[in-house]
Amino acid sequence: MATLPEDPNTTDIATAADPPRPLPWPVRWLLLGFAVLCLAMGVIGVIVPGLPTTVFILMAAWAAARSSPRLYRWLWNHRLFGPLLRNWAQGGKVSRRAKWSAAVFMAASAAVLWMGATRTWVAVAVSACMACVLIWLWRRPEP
Repeated sequence: MATLPEDPNTTDIATAADPPRPLPWPVRWLLLGFAVLCLAMGVIGVIVPGLPTTVFILMAAWAAARSSPRLYRWLWNHRLFGPLLRNWAQGGKVSRRAKWSAAVFMAASAAVLWMGATRTWVAVAVSACMACVLIWLWRRPEP
């Protein structure tokens, strides 16, 4: 076990370089299951409008990084998901194409919701949430 440096203004190289403790196997398996579930939801989100892809892929990468280096590398190098993860890792960047895609699909989802909503307050609440997400999304930096 590394000891603390005598001078509090210096960094102990050995302490900073110690790898984190491996997680117990039940936790790793739970995280791996969560990563696979999120990856499946993200893939479905590519096809189904209104279901977010980005959030599920980010959660899958987070869980895979802690449970399966092999799955994490696959996600990181994937032609569709890799750029999304790399952009997010570089300061939470979101491409303009992804912003426009989200805006179009959210607008289409809101239109369908307004046409079929039996309760106006539900359409108002969901549309307001989508508007808040779009405002947040468009304020993200671009790569």
